[in-house]
Amino acid sequence: MQNRTMRLKGAFFVAAFACVAAVAQPPAAPVRNQVDHWHGTQVPDPYRYMENLADPEVKAWLAAQGQWARATLDRIEGRADYQKRLQDIEAGLGDRRFDFQRTAGGQLFYLLRERKARQVKLAIREQLDGTERVLVDPDVHAQRTGVPHAINWFVPSWDGRYVAYGMSAGGSEDATLYVLDLRSGRHVGEPVPRVPFGGVSWLPDSRSVAYNQLRKLTAEDAATETYLDTAVHILKVGDPADKARAVFGPTVTRNLGLERLDNGRLVFAPGSPWVVAATNDTTQKEGSVFVARVDELGGGSVAWRRIASFDDHLVEIDLKGNDLYYRTKVGAPRYRVMRIDLRNPVLRSAKLVATAPADGLLEGFTLGRSRVLVQVRRGATIGLSVHAEGDTAGRRIALPFAGAARLAEDAAHAHDDFIFTLAGWTQPGGGFLLQGVRPRALPQFEVKASAGLPRLAVKDVMVRSHDGTMVPMTVMHRRDLKLDGTNPTLLVGYGSYGLSETAGFRAGNIPWLEQGGVVAVANVRGSGVYGDPWRKAGTGPSKPNTWKDAIACGQYLVDKGYASPRTLAVMGGSAGGIFAGRAITDAPQLFAAAVIHVGLLDALRAEDTANGITNVSEFGSVKEPGAFRSLLEMSTYHQVKDGTAYPAVMFVHGLNDPRVDAWHSAKAAARFQAATSSGKPVLLRVDAQDGHGMGRTPAQGRSITADQFSFLLWQMGKRRLAP
Repeated sequence: MQNRTMRLKGAFFVAAFACVAAVAQPPAAPVRNQVDHWHGTQVPDPYRYMENLADPEVKAWLAAQGQWARATLDRIEGRADYQKRLQDIEAGLGDRRFDFQRTAGGQLFYLLRERKARQVKLAIREQLDGTERVLVDPDVHAQRTGVPHAINWFVPSWDGRYVAYGMSAGGSEDATLYVLDLRSGRHVGEPVPRVPFGGVSWLPDSRSVAYNQLRKLTAEDAATETYLDTAVHILKVGDPADKARAVFGPTVTRNLGLERLDNGRLVFAPGSPWVVAATNDTTQKEGSVFVARVDELGGGSVAWRRIASFDDHLVEIDLKGNDLYYRTKVGAPRYRVMRIDLRNPVLRSAKLVATAPADGLLEGFTLGRSRVLVQVRRGATIGLSVHAEGDTAGRRIALPFAGAARLAEDAAHAHDDFIFTLAGWTQPGGGFLLQGVRPRALPQFEVKASAGLPRLAVKDVMVRSHDGTMVPMTVMHRRDLKLDGTNPTLLVGYGSYGLSETAGFRAGNIPWLEQGGVVAVANVRGSGVYGDPWRKAGTGPSKPNTWKDAIACGQYLVDKGYASPRTLAVMGGSAGGIFAGRAITDAPQLFAAAVIHVGLLDALRAEDTANGITNVSEFGSVKEPGAFRSLLEMSTYHQVKDGTAYPAVMFVHGLNDPRVDAWHSAKAAARFQAATSSGKPVLLRVDAQDGHGMGRTPAQGRSITADQFSFLLWQMGKRRLAP
């Protein structure tokens, strides 16, 4: 039996690559149906075997699919020109800087994307107007290993002498912690593996670092164990990694009632006698919150005291002296900022710091020396308001243009002014300094628009959905565009986790817009554009609103003359794969094509993956009857019907994706290829040195963008395949 199986695998391997050589059709996948029984429902799964990405047969099929997709995409007329134009536009923007973090001494750390560099670097200015210096260049590791590397996160020490950062390879996000000494320019101590984003902080003395570390799994451990039983450690700079002390976590502080999925982090502030421990499940922002005295971390037991549980919804916290500031939706669907005194840490005694305006959503905040700066979302834009002590309504800041303001982190709360970046749909923007209530541009952080960009029209519209709900959407196109229904039009959305589509300059859209394309960005239900009620209206049993809103937005674009079903496409990524995937399975006649990036497409099987278990809080569990029905309904893979004329589809996935396993796209591509009756192509574009998108090199990003837009133009009849 074993020999016969190996012969079949070998035959499949040869046949698959024969199909690629012919470039006539993608290699077909064998059907090996497996039927699951969930709560009285039979659920077929014809491509379950693809979930073993290490299987030689599956690897061969993926490689063949990837080669067929590459060969097809390279034959699209004008594809190389699109990528060249995109490269020129990005070069015209110059160097770009983002993710600013400021120390008490005025040092400014940030990520730097140089115009001609192969990867984003970590840089510093000793003062705001000082000379820029590169600290870490991941491309050094890429040149040595042949595998792209990326910086996943960075945290400077309070005194600015050290910076801890995480770096991973091949888009895996499997970050290793390094500590760089800025005085010597050398790394100190040993690299610490398995330290993900969001769990690293410095103790007030700047000589010890706290980090949340994933367990090292054995070959016998299931993937679902990845984020379970993590532990927060403290390590003195320069000490061997085995000297780290575990101080918090489900297996460390067993008396606190933590769940196995509670991933922890410690929050400190210079001059504060307190340390705050906060947990989450890596998906939901809120969890449990505890407080203790910093001096108790020196040895022995720590007397952690619970402040809040999940239902208190402390979604963002910050520490200053004896006060803990937090953002919450309790009693405020559009959020508010509160403050409690940790000497008496009782939530019912919390003081109001900032409220959301009647027309906006309080999206975030940062603490300065004497003021609080708040981000206020209005639709797809994010503005700012500043709050002095006792001014809960705040004073709205007049920004240079409508866009999205992002706050630099002043973790020590040492400055009276604030640094922020601002970008809009048509403005690349740059950095600004807010002193008082009037921001001024920082020329050293300006991002200039490339020469010769088209004049664009940007319009916010409201779309009536299936149940009468009005859904916000932003539509962009050339000002001289005729609305005659012939324009290539791309509808983009997400609709999960309360994450909203936000104004920002996307260089990849420009060649599309130049060529008469339209881009429409929808904040469907499941996003957080109108606060927690809007999010809940696109979750659980209400999840169909997400893709029904998408379909309504697509129909609006047709009705208003932007597009026709021959020139309309939809795109979504990650959990946005539900938005796009279910739109084309529910209304295939409305769309000419779809592009789905790293999409969540088999919602029933996702729970058994490393990251899937962390998403139960968002999507539910198949083990519960009601949640099972919702998951089945949102699962694109299970909603594909044989003999249906589906649009053309391109699936994009990196094989090192730690968030949505690449087999989601593989199974969905195989299913669509077998089921569609339209004769339109279904491509599976895979990259063995890419993941979920974080850490992707600029060159990889440009290639994907050129592929997706060229594919869409081809399927809309605007481009042809070369012979």
